[in-house]
Amino acid sequence: MTASSESHWFKSSYSGGSGTECVECAYTDGGTLIRDSKRVDGPLVRVRSGAWRTFVQTLARGTLT
Repeated sequence: MTASSESHWFKSSYSGGSGTECVECAYTDGGTLIRDSKRVDGPLVRVRSGAWRTFVQTLARGTLT
């Protein structure tokens, strides 16, 4: 899978400030793409909208174990 050049990537607010632990996300029609910001041409993880929403809500509640 490759990222569209039109994708708007943003860094996760949970990424480390040292530049060594950066995760970027981009929203698509079907969900969210996730990549390592140091490897922009590297592999991507695609997560469907419902799964991403559940994941983010779980993080916000602090109930991820």
